[in-house]
Amino acid sequence: MPLTMYQASIPVFTRALNILSTLLNKAVAHAEENKLDPETLLNTRLYDDMFSLIGQVQRASDAAKLGTSRLTAIQPPSFADEETSFPQLQERIAKTIAFLDTVKPEQFEGSEEREIVIKLRGQETKFTGQAYLLTFVLPNFLFHITTAYDILRHKGVVIGKMDYLGF
Repeated sequence: MPLTMYQASIPVFTRALNILSTLLNKAVAHAEENKLDPETLLNTRLYDDMFSLIGQVQRASDAAKLGTSRLTAIQPPSFADEETSFPQLQERIAKTIAFLDTVKPEQFEGSEEREIVIKLRGQETKFTGQAYLLTFVLPNFLFHITTAYDILRHKGVVIGKMDYLGF
C-alpha cells in the first residue's frame, strides 16, 4: 500500500510538535537551573531578520494547521500570535495537536491532485497537493522546528540530535 497524504503529514506534524514541547520543557528547566529570565530564551533570534523562539513556535504551529486545512479543505483554528511565555507556547502546541487529532485520513482523499494556491512574496504560487506538502509545507514546518532547536542550543540548553529526533 502506498504512503498516503495523511500518513506523510499528520503523524509527522504531531510527532515534531510533541518533540518541540519537550524541547521547551528542557528550556524552562535550563532557565530555572541557571537562574535565567525566561524572556532571554523566548526572545532570542539567530539573526536580526529571523523570528524569535516565540515566532518559530508560532510559525511551526501555523505550518501544520494551515497546511492540513488547505489539503483537506477544512477550516483551521485561528490563533492570535499573542504568546509571551513558555506555558502559552505549550498551550498553542497542545491546541495545534488537538486540531490535528480531529482530522481523519479520509479527509485527505484526493488531496494529492488538489490545486493549492498561496501567495508567496506577493505572487500567487500554484501547487498540486502532493507538491505543496512535500516541497513547501513539510520543509517550512521542519525549518521552524529546527530553528527553535537551534536557538535553544545556541543559548546553552543541553539538548542534542537525539532530543531533536525524539529518542
